[in-house]
Amino acid sequence: MNWNELRQKAKVQLEGFCRVCPICDGRACAGEVPGMGGTGTGSSFRANLQSLEKYRVNLRTLHDASDPDTGMEIFGRRISFPILAAPLTGASYNMGGKMTEREFIGAVIKGSRLAGTVGMCGDGGDPGFFDSGLEAIAEEEGCGIAVIKPRDNKAIMERAARAEKAGALAVGVDVDGAGLVIMASHGQPVGPKSQAQLSDLVSSVGLPFIVKGVMTGDEAVIAARAGAAAIVVSNHGGRILDHTPGAADVLPRIAAEVKGSVVILADGGVRSGLDVLKLLALGADAVLVGRPVVMGAFGAGPEGVKLVLQKMASELKQAMILTGCSKIQDISSRVICK
Repeated sequence: MNWNELRQKAKVQLEGFCRVCPICDGRACAGEVPGMGGTGTGSSFRANLQSLEKYRVNLRTLHDASDPDTGMEIFGRRISFPILAAPLTGASYNMGGKMTEREFIGAVIKGSRLAGTVGMCGDGGDPGFFDSGLEAIAEEEGCGIAVIKPRDNKAIMERAARAEKAGALAVGVDVDGAGLVIMASHGQPVGPKSQAQLSDLVSSVGLPFIVKGVMTGDEAVIAARAGAAAIVVSNHGGRILDHTPGAADVLPRIAAEVKGSVVILADGGVRSGLDVLKLLALGADAVLVGRPVVMGAFGAGPEGVKLVLQKMASELKQAMILTGCSKIQDISSRVICK
């Protein structure tokens, strides 16, 4: 299946929930939650793309970076490029239900592995969401990361133990999901975490611990002090709070606070390998991709996810050649035109 065929198939499969727009910028789906849109006016969704779009990169061609190495190691695993599938759930109410939750997350985790990288699974009010993710991770011999909603610590620890048993590389909590109404409607309230609560989780979990949903420098420091192995700079895809800045807007300030002390992942608005390059240059160690992965999964299952991720990886490599970067570690602020 080629790129255009993938998009057309996904458009049919996601009809009524995602238009698979030529430019996935959240304008057509503003306020469509459930669905794939951003909350309220959709400005937080759009801010992710706008914050990336405003950056320009320095074209450099007098160098010997003709065959860049895009590989890196994360949580003890070597991956082919610094692009991971973000945690995604709700195939039935966010994506139309043409795939079951197990089929969807299975496509994400397997497709990520086939592409040479790692996918994440999520959590939700329906226990089947998390269960499906762990089944997919176990089936792919542990090539996955489990992300848990910010429940009470005891519930998080129980789920983290199950993820470890399934062979997950790491576990995380998406604190940007604090206050989700749909969780409360299922009788499973979620909320913010203090540094003490985070420290308790980190010390109780036997896997690298990720804090997803960090958007300020001071909270990045809190996560680092609590012992987190990684943070994800993310506004939850613009789906949790209207009028937040985009991830690329806040990333440099966060990197200035904690770069080198925790792994910095960035999530929001990534649509191309050039977007990946920009986020790495702004301070991320790797990035997460969400909505394009949904299109890939509904368009062609695991092979569709593989196609989406490898297309971005190819674009990243080309961008590295044209900015003079031989390896991922070479991508720095010098790439950005100031």
